[in-house]
Amino acid sequence: MLKVCYFAKVREGVGIDEELLVMSEVINDTDRLLDYMRSRGKPWNQVFSQGNKILLAVNHELSNTCRGLEDGDEVGFFPPVTGG
Repeated sequence: MLKVCYFAKVREGVGIDEELLVMSEVINDTDRLLDYMRSRGKPWNQVFSQGNKILLAVNHELSNTCRGLEDGDEVGFFPPVTGG
């Protein structure tokens, strides 16, 4: 199982804080997880559209490239943070 957490505007967009997803051959890396999110229909495809900037972390470590996932991993999705 993957624990998937949603933060800030991503959480507001999908309407949940977190969920558990079953690991599979289809969802075994971060790129495929993003593809899966887009395939879920509204509001998922809107929130995770290619045009939206969404950051992700795997086990509390930022990841900006495709990264393999393992059973028990935690993935967090959040919007970029700006400072001022």
